[in-house]
Order: sequence, then structure tokens, then C-alpha cells
Amino acid sequence: MLEQEPSTKGIEEQESSSLKRKNFLIGLTGGLISILVLSGLFYLVLGSKWQTKKASQEKTLSLEDSVITNLSDRSKAQRLSQLSQLLSSEKSAKNSEISQLDRHRARYLLAVESLKRNQPQAALQYLEGLATDYELLAPYILLREAEAYQKMQQSERASTITESILTNYPDSPAVVELLTLLNRRSSEDISYLVSQFPYHPQTQQIAKEKIKQNRDHWQSLLLMATYDRGENLNQIRDRLVLEYPAQLTKQDWQTIADGYWRSGEHRKAADAYLFSPPSPQNLYRTARGFHRNGNFTTAKRAYQRLIREYHDAQETGQALLYIARLSSADEAIAYLDIAIAKFPIQIPQALLDKATIYDRFDKIPKAQLSRKQALENYPDSQAVLNYRWQKAYNLALRGDYNGAWQWGKAIANTKSKESDPKAIFWLGKWANQAGKTEGANLAFKTVLKLHPQSYYAWRSAVMLGQDVGDFQNLRQIQPNLKFKQHYEPLPIGSETLQELYLLGQYQDAWVHLQSELFNPQQLTVEEQFTEGLLLVKLGQIRPGIQHIWNLAQRESVSDRAKWRSLRERDTYWYSLFPFPYQESIVTHARQEKINPLLPISVMRKESTFDPQIDSPVGAVGLMQVIPRTADWIAEQNNIATYNLTKPEDNIQMGTWYLAHNHQRYQNNSLYAIASYNAGTGNVNSWLQQFSLQDPDLFVEQIPFPETKDYVEGVFGNYWNYLRLYDSNYQL
Repeated sequence: MLEQEPSTKGIEEQESSSLKRKNFLIGLTGGLISILVLSGLFYLVLGSKWQTKKASQEKTLSLEDSVITNLSDRSKAQRLSQLSQLLSSEKSAKNSEISQLDRHRARYLLAVESLKRNQPQAALQYLEGLATDYELLAPYILLREAEAYQKMQQSERASTITESILTNYPDSPAVVELLTLLNRRSSEDISYLVSQFPYHPQTQQIAKEKIKQNRDHWQSLLLMATYDRGENLNQIRDRLVLEYPAQLTKQDWQTIADGYWRSGEHRKAADAYLFSPPSPQNLYRTARGFHRNGNFTTAKRAYQRLIREYHDAQETGQALLYIARLSSADEAIAYLDIAIAKFPIQIPQALLDKATIYDRFDKIPKAQLSRKQALENYPDSQAVLNYRWQKAYNLALRGDYNGAWQWGKAIANTKSKESDPKAIFWLGKWANQAGKTEGANLAFKTVLKLHPQSYYAWRSAVMLGQDVGDFQNLRQIQPNLKFKQHYEPLPIGSETLQELYLLGQYQDAWVHLQSELFNPQQLTVEEQFTEGLLLVKLGQIRPGIQHIWNLAQRESVSDRAKWRSLRERDTYWYSLFPFPYQESIVTHARQEKINPLLPISVMRKESTFDPQIDSPVGAVGLMQVIPRTADWIAEQNNIATYNLTKPEDNIQMGTWYLAHNHQRYQNNSLYAIASYNAGTGNVNSWLQQFSLQDPDLFVEQIPFPETKDYVEGVFGNYWNYLRLYDSNYQL
């Protein structure tokens, strides 16, 4: 039942991209017209950046100041009531003046809700004159008016609005819904939509239909490879590479290579980058792709070309370290000396690598000098911290905890957020065993300061005596849950995108974001985070969390700096640790007398909140309940019928079973969680084999890597849910 934890627009525009898009869309458009006519799909793709007109000067007010931001955590009935009050009140509940802009926002949201309730006349009353007053969302307002008239069977008035939108807002995403709403099927309309908006999700569906009709329609394959970021696209990339290489431009190869790289197919990416426009990043990825695949000779040639042609590029500094590992001793030293001379950020690792080479050939004085330079001049570098950790770890294995502390105490004093929280935590444990309480506390406080969201931050808080729960008492704790979140604007995006997000119009916001992405296969850090956040808001939690979590895999210094900056935002952590199914989780946790943060933590680890997911061993749903176990649970609880893909049923059964596991182990959450993954038989065996005096040591001794990861993942989840949602610890 293990679900592996997901493990970081300043892209320079290339002039050929526009020409390339036109070339393959010419072929695509003609072939797609028949599909569009038959299917009635008239969705546009956001192919150009929609420049909205300026809104009223009230837009200069901070988005955070809007009273609308206070309504996100309310029930639908409460929201509607308070939106209505905004239109009639002079002041908000906090006695602050209600801006005219917030009144416009309230009118729009009430109109949207009226349309959902099939109340078009009420919607039109809210929308009357709003397109003029609230220009920022004018095309969306006109779209809602057209929708209302269509519901009232006044198609002529809806058509008049359509011409207004097409004339005044031809690039607006509202066009897609509008032409679909009016069932516009002319070839001219279809050609306009396909040619102007090549990366709308509906266009991907159109391309799929075209491929079904004609599997050799390579333009449709290329469209999907260029703009779709879903799963299972590598088969399409494979077909383009193997069957249509002559039709592909250099920019097409770049797109395919980026897609391979993003999906982890580094060897295939390396091949594709060979045909892409030359750049430091492309050459670096070519070399790394071959290197990771064991093609060392080819990798070395690619590294050499990068070093020769882009000798000052950031990627070259890292390449010098890698090529040194593929070279003879003399060559390696020469490469490392270049890195030391030209790339300051690589100096610590280069010095330590030189020392390793000197050791290998018994050049002890030179090895000692290189290490001394690294340790003394770059004490807080990641390379030096890792070196100290290995020395300390080896000493601790031999029981020399005092020696381990002496080697590692510099790690406890680090200020580097690139440090390893596990290393710092264990140095604290060893300091305690060496009788150095002050040093131990320093280490634990360092973990909490530098890595406050990590599993080891929770363990450090426990070691410092903080009241955050421990393995022995987590079940009994009843947190004071508070689900209200502070609003933060998106880190990127136009005024229109920000406004749609503020209003909670997440689907429109997600589509609008697509219009502002220049390279869908190579998102910037901010773009990737923003898309992940919006996916979580839309209920697509699993891919949303994956988007955000994968930012940690970014390699470049600038990308990692941007990623770390995002980690300072509350919304980063609320997006990584959402709390769906709140009512059901709290209800069943209360019924089973178990801390509700335990089932939500298990759920996030097991399924990342995908109710339809199943595992190779047959486990199903949010809490990955095995059907035969579900039958037994149903029998114990007199449940006549159930469906494990139904969230309510799965949460009920999973929470009951989690509580049952706690009863088996006298409410010890460590053993209960471990058995939820590995089974009671294995856990009972480990309890006989390992010492139980130190629970942290017990976790380290778990012989199944997946179960060890599972335990740390679940309790890391618990810690973050405690910090985010318990009002006693809330950010």
C-alpha cells in the first residue's frame, strides 16, 4: 500500500517558434475541420498573450486588501450571503470601507452562481453595465451575459454579444466558451480557433481524435508533443523521432528533448538534444543523459564540447566536475583546476575531488592540503558539510560518539539551507550520547530553523521537549483544527490571471495561465509552481502536488534560489499539504477516537488524495484499502455495502483500520503506521529483532526501504499538517 513520495517566464524567446507554430498548424487545421464539425468542439487554445485593457484605478489597491479574500473558507451559503451584503453595506465586518472594485467582484460572482442555478434573469441584473465598470474581466462578463441570453432562448442577443467579444477581445479565452455555447461550426470559426490557440486542452483532444482517424497525421502528434504535459506522451515523442525525423525542425527537436527530460527519459533526451539548437543547457543535458545511461565515451565528448564552446556558462562549471570523474588522474586534476579557477561555486567540491584523486595515488601531502583548503575556506558549503557528515557517520558506527560530534559540530552550526536535516538531527543524537547536551540542543534548533518542514524537524521538536506529540501519544491528541488560509497572490501572471485567482475562478485561471506560457515543455520555477497550485485548487491534487514537489529536482543555481524563495510562501506549503475531505476525516476520526491528522497523513502518503487510484497489490482508493481487508472491516462493523473508490466509504474503513492497528500496538503510532504498510507479521518480527529503547534508531533499522520511507513520510506529513492546521502551531 506504499505510494512513493514525489521527490526544483524568463525563457528567452526564439524567433523560429512563431513560424514553426504556423507551419504545422496549416497542416493541422485542414485535417481537423471535419472532426470539429462532427464533434461540435469549438474550444480555442490560448496561443497569444491576451493584453487586457486597463481596469479602473482601484486596481492599484493591493489584492490582499480585498474583502473577497476572506470568503474562501466559508460555506457556499455563507459566501453567497456575504457577497449579497457587500452590495448593500458601506463597511465590511471588520469595519473597513468596501471598495467599488469589491462590489464589482461580488456582482460577477453572484452572476456566476445564478447561472449555475439556472437563474439567467438574476444573472443579467448583476451583470448589467458591469463590463464597462469592471473592464479587467469584460470578456468574461460578456460571456456570462451571452450565456444568460442563451438560457433564455434569446440567441440573437447572444450572437450580438459574440461579435462584440470577437471584435474587442479576439485573444481572450472567453472566446472558446462563447463559440461552444453558440454552437458555431463554420470552417472560418474553426480555422480561427485552431490556428490562434494551439495549446488549449480541447485542442489536444481534437488532435487525439485526428490521430485515431489518421495515425500518420504527424502535425497532430507534434501538437500534442509541443503543448500537452499529461502522462504517457513519450510514445508520441517516440513516433515523431522514429517515423518523422525529416519533418522536424531544430525547435521541434528541442521541444521533444525537453519533454523527454521532464519525464525522466534522459537517454532519449540526450539523443534529441543533439538535433536541437546549440546552447549550454542543451549540451549539458546531452552529456548528462549519456553519462547517466553509462555511455561514458559519448558523454565525455559532449562535456568537452560544452567546455570548449561555452567556457563561461554556468553549466560548464558542473560539467568540469563530471568530466573529471570520467578522466584519467592527470586529466581530472586539470579539469578540476579549471573549475577552481573559473567557477567559485564549484571550488569546495573540486578541492575534495582532487584530494580523493591524490589519496588514490598516495600523494598524501597534496590530498591533505586540498582538504584543508576546502574545510577552512568553505566550511558552510554543501560539499564540505557532506564530507564532515560521512566522517562523523563512520565514527558513530564504531560507537565513537564524541569523535562523531567533533567532526560534525560544524554541521550543527551551519546556516546553509542546502544542508541535510537528517545529518544535523543525528549529530544532535550523538552529542546527547556523548554527554554534550548543549551541542545536542544546538543541532536540534538548527534543524527547526533551517528545515522546519522536514520529518527531522518534528523529531528535533520532540527532543527539545516541545508539546508536538510523540509516537506514544499521537493517537490521543485532538488538535484544534483551523482551515482558514491567508490569501497570497500568484507569483507570476497578468492582472487578469491574478483577478481570476482572487475570485476563486480556478478553471478560468488555469486556462488563462496556459496563454501566458511560452514553452510548455520547459516551465520556469514560478510557472511550474503556479500551475501546481491551480491544479490543487481544481481538485487535481495528485498532479498538482507532483508539480510542486518536483521543483526540488531543479539543478541550476538560479532555479534553486527561486525554488527556495517560493518555499517562504505559506501557499507553497498549503498547496503541498491540502486538507480535502475535511468533514469526513474529522467525523470518522472522532468516531474512532483517533487524532484526525493521522488519517490525513496516511492518505496523503498512500494516494496523494486520488480516490480512483489502485496499486499493483490491489489496494484501492484514498487510504489504499485491500478489498479482502475491506470485507473483513465491513463484517466487523456491519457495513452491508461499500465502494472503496467512494471517498466516504474509503475514509471510514481506512480510519477504522488505522485505529485497529493502534489497538494492536498499545496505541504506539510508530508500530501502527509501519504495520499499515508492511503488515503486522513483519512489524512483530522487527519488534523481536531490534532494540525498542530509541524509536529513531528503530526507524533506521527497518529493513524494508519502502517501509522506512513510508514511516518517515507519514510522520513528516503529520508534522506539516500540525503546523499548518492546528491553531496552536499555525503559520
